[in-house]
Amino acid sequence: MDEMVGIDYKEDALTDLIIKCIIKVHKTLGPGFLENIYRKALFIELRNNNLEVENEKEIKIFYDNEEIGIHRLDILVGNKVIVELKTVESLHKSHYAQIRSYLKATNLTIGILVNFAGDKADFRRIINV
Repeated sequence: MDEMVGIDYKEDALTDLIIKCIIKVHKTLGPGFLENIYRKALFIELRNNNLEVENEKEIKIFYDNEEIGIHRLDILVGNKVIVELKTVESLHKSHYAQIRSYLKATNLTIGILVNFAGDKADFRRIINV
């Protein structure tokens, strides 16, 4: 399911390619591996598709202009799209809140939340509005 229905977004081609890579990784590996395995495989697949990819990129979190912590993004693609990976029974509100907080902290517009645990990859495009 897609949270971008009815929204014209300029990064559609990029997110479509990322999703194709997600599907290929899941079809190749199937369910049951740890998140770290899927992250490494997806990193390779994205890189093989000539995308600029950063793995576990650290971002600083600020409050009132003071640094208060650091988050690590699972994957950042082209300095535009955050890909947050999960291997859970089902995605929950807390997973959506997590990626939205990453989008807010980075001032990026779009992320993809992925769950590799099922028979099919479950992915959602999330926009920062």
